[in-house]
Amino acid sequence: MAVRIRLSRGGSKKRPFYRIVAADQRAPRDGRFIEKLGTYNPLLPKDSAERLVVDAEKVKSWISKGAQPTERLQKLFANLGLCAAPALRNQPKKSAPKAKALERMKEKEEKAAAAAEAAKAAAEEANSSAE
Repeated sequence: MAVRIRLSRGGSKKRPFYRIVAADQRAPRDGRFIEKLGTYNPLLPKDSAERLVVDAEKVKSWISKGAQPTERLQKLFANLGLCAAPALRNQPKKSAPKAKALERMKEKEEKAAAAAEAAKAAAEEANSSAE
């Protein structure tokens, strides 16, 4: 049985409130869970003590037993020092600029370089005529 530490949503529409639970990964998001480990209220300010309430001993014991926190909880737990921060992913190729955008960027750089050369040449010419 693979155990995940994840968020279970509660609260009303547009007013989220989450329980942090240890649950079987096959169980539904808001369904059956093994143990409640804390709460998370994203509506509270980031510096509020009630925003993230966690029983650190329970979390450490579940992680030592092999439970995997979700990426969101891994970020939250990293701020508390309970686990390592998740690795940042590189930007996918799909969102990289396409050929036409690359051409436009190249033209813009060439124009900027030409303008800088022209300004430099004008400054040198002004200096030489002033002497």
